[in-house]
Amino acid sequence: MELRQRPFTPIRIHLTTGKTYDIRHPELVWVRPQCADIALDPDPQTGVIERADRVSLLHIVRVEELESPAQPASGEA
Repeated sequence: MELRQRPFTPIRIHLTTGKTYDIRHPELVWVRPQCADIALDPDPQTGVIERADRVSLLHIVRVEELESPAQPASGEA
């Protein structure tokens, strides 16, 4: 599953309604047996999440990578 991939690569979730969600951090999505809660607009300074959308897993039609994870520069670990 893309949320458990290390290093995490940001993803875009596409729904049957045409709506999309860009997930830039894996801790902003909580997957449950029949749905996923997606955190929206966390406060950049505190990280506090004030709202989330609940999405039925049946409505997810595609997940795509947004960009490649950053590669360490030579000599860095």
